[in-house]
Amino acid sequence: MAKQTIGQTERQTQRQKQKLTPLQLLVGQMIEKPIDQLTDYVNQQLIDNPALEIKTDEEEWDMPQEPDFPMEGDEEKKEDKKDDKEETGDSDFDSSDMDSFDDNELPVYEQKEYQDPSNTISFYDSLREQVGEIPLTERQKTIMEYLIGSLDNDGLLRKDLYTINDEMAIYQYFDTTVEEIAEVLKYLQQFDPAGIGAQNLQQCLLLQVERRQDGRMKDLLRRIITNYFDDLLKNHWNKLQQTLHLSEEEKEEVRNEVRKLNPKPGAALGEAQGVNIHQVTPDFIIETTDDGQVSFTLNRGRLPDLMVSESYLETIGNLRNLSTRDKEILPLLRRDINNARMLIDALQQRQVTLIKTMAAIIRRQKKFFLDGDEADLKPMALKDIATDTGLDIATISRVTNEKYAETHWGIFRLRFFFSDRYDNDGDAVSTRKVKSIMRDIIDNEDKSHPLTDAQIEEEMRRRGYQTKRRTIVKYREQMNIPKSSLRKQ
Repeated sequence: MAKQTIGQTERQTQRQKQKLTPLQLLVGQMIEKPIDQLTDYVNQQLIDNPALEIKTDEEEWDMPQEPDFPMEGDEEKKEDKKDDKEETGDSDFDSSDMDSFDDNELPVYEQKEYQDPSNTISFYDSLREQVGEIPLTERQKTIMEYLIGSLDNDGLLRKDLYTINDEMAIYQYFDTTVEEIAEVLKYLQQFDPAGIGAQNLQQCLLLQVERRQDGRMKDLLRRIITNYFDDLLKNHWNKLQQTLHLSEEEKEEVRNEVRKLNPKPGAALGEAQGVNIHQVTPDFIIETTDDGQVSFTLNRGRLPDLMVSESYLETIGNLRNLSTRDKEILPLLRRDINNARMLIDALQQRQVTLIKTMAAIIRRQKKFFLDGDEADLKPMALKDIATDTGLDIATISRVTNEKYAETHWGIFRLRFFFSDRYDNDGDAVSTRKVKSIMRDIIDNEDKSHPLTDAQIEEEMRRRGYQTKRRTIVKYREQMNIPKSSLRKQ
């Protein structure tokens, strides 16, 4: 019998890891911020860094140009630029990367300013006002600011705390722990309206229940949401009635109380102020003409134009002729100047990146911008825009996160223009279009005899969509449309 041996071996492997430069990290941070948050950040930098100044009207602002598109013979230039970037680590974005664009389909980028309404209060500003009402350390305030900026349009925090911890380390050079973030999150979840800062729908509803007056109804709601949440989502009220031993009257009373809970507390905050929470500062303004042209403007809002202080540069020049003791402050002055220049570069690169991304989105979804029909949105993923622009998916994700576009048809999150693909007998269509057809069928049904899921499936097939019944159920629930027995009038 062969002798078995157990041994321990060591194997050395090499793994190449890209190290981002400080400028690249700052660009990523600037790209992720919507215009209102970016303006607040820049204004704070003007206070913190004496080497930064606001440009006067006489100073010329170097506006990044609209993306160029390659002409014949540009490929060699593109490769040269790519090699330069790999050698230097420079994160400048090459506009010639957008090879897949057809010049005849390009949206026009117009360089003009758009001013926001001054008599409205943003969703984030409302939450920041509440920050001042609770005792927080400076560290906790920094974490709170990041948490507020990470909320989605419903007011929920769907990023996990480990991701937030990593992002703060990468983008803000701020070392913290998941436990410290969780502690600050508890404060945020005490803000108004109830449910803000919840990490999922179940927690959102529970936070609202916990603010109710103690009593049997509060205990009952807490029990249902905690132990029977799946039945609650599926409207299995008869099953809940039997499980909890409720009378018919008690069942209806509980059901009415559940309806008072708000699954989107962020939207409720916007309505309470009389404005949509994100209509205050759209990041893009998209315009269309009767002849089928689409143009867009990048909203600068109240963002100031920046320059490096000339007097600060003169101070450094004068210090070179002074004593050794005076020259000891030179490193601090140089640091301020380097930080100022890096911020200005990052803001310019942010602008170029946003312009390229929006141009790519409009090119793919041009029909929607012309007619406003949601069913005309084509299947589109982040990787599609990354391919079109030559940027990586992470950058496109940051650009489209919590940013909004104002169109002739309303204001939309940039993520609204993205849609999954649905394979309809080999023909890829947008899931948004399938849902739109379903909604049209349900909206036009006989409300005294609502269509069953099987009948909706049959009608979808009659209209040319081979949608299976389980898909019908899935999409109907995603659109918060109840089943036929609950739609009957």
